[in-house]
Amino acid sequence: MTCSQRVPPLGGFGRLTAVAVLAAAWLAAPGLAGAARAATLEVGAGKTYAMPSDAAAAAHAGDRIVIAAGTYFDCAILRANDLTIEGAGPDATIITDKACAGKGLFIADGNNITIRNLMLTRARVPDTNGAGIRAEGGDLTVEHVQFVNNQNGILSSNMPDKKIIVRDSVFLRNGTCEMGPCSHGIYAGHVALLRVERSKFFETKQGHSIKSRAFRTEVIGCDIADGANGTSSYSIEVPNGGDVAVRDNHIQKGPKSENHTAAVVIGAEGVTQPTPAIIVEHNTFLVEGDYNSYLVYNLTATEAELKGNILQGNAKPLRGDGVVH
Repeated sequence: MTCSQRVPPLGGFGRLTAVAVLAAAWLAAPGLAGAARAATLEVGAGKTYAMPSDAAAAAHAGDRIVIAAGTYFDCAILRANDLTIEGAGPDATIITDKACAGKGLFIADGNNITIRNLMLTRARVPDTNGAGIRAEGGDLTVEHVQFVNNQNGILSSNMPDKKIIVRDSVFLRNGTCEMGPCSHGIYAGHVALLRVERSKFFETKQGHSIKSRAFRTEVIGCDIADGANGTSSYSIEVPNGGDVAVRDNHIQKGPKSENHTAAVVIGAEGVTQPTPAIIVEHNTFLVEGDYNSYLVYNLTATEAELKGNILQGNAKPLRGDGVVH
């Protein structure tokens, strides 16, 4: 058939048959039938579900849970895969004070879960390991979420083939070391990737703003600051080594920091995984205290590469193996 030839239109029964065949093929295609069943579950006063936990219990793979503005004394276990949980905004939708399974406000047991546009605050459990989000099932994406005054902001289990992505979020006054092992702003177990970008950590208490055992850790374009009152230990700790990229961040250690050693510390608990590269570039590091502190303390045998960083106050560039440009 040449380009000038045209297919005759289907008439009557032929047209209906073709439409039916196409519809059947669409429903039979892998994944498309599931997508057709995906639902939006609405939470709030006068909505189908009164509380986030009610919607989470009813959710299926691919569903979207939309939580209206309000304060919810609730917690939820998110078991469905490919689930999205979305609030009306980080100052509008607030989940607070209650911990599920002795772990946290949201327990992400499903794979490929996205949580956005809400606040998670005051997660407390007796072992001081409570979290705004406990990541246990698989890939997790967090966007535009405020974590305020939790023991951990985000805490993950070991999931060696999974990734955790955090974007455009705020971690305010999280952390504690009061009763044994410390809790942190973000604490990632052995995952394939932890990527934190364009996020703010402020006034972390005693623990680290970010602690990562990930095989690759990326902290990009963040603001990590003690301010006048924060008592954090390290800004970023990568205790077991791994591929590390820290770039375009503003990092400040304040007068009440409880560990003056360094902002970024790598290998402090023993290097147990490959560490192909440590790149720390184009960061601003400010020490506002009567002490010296290093931008990077590298305890691995991999040379850290520091380039284009700006050091202010009593900041020093590097302790351990590496080069400074």
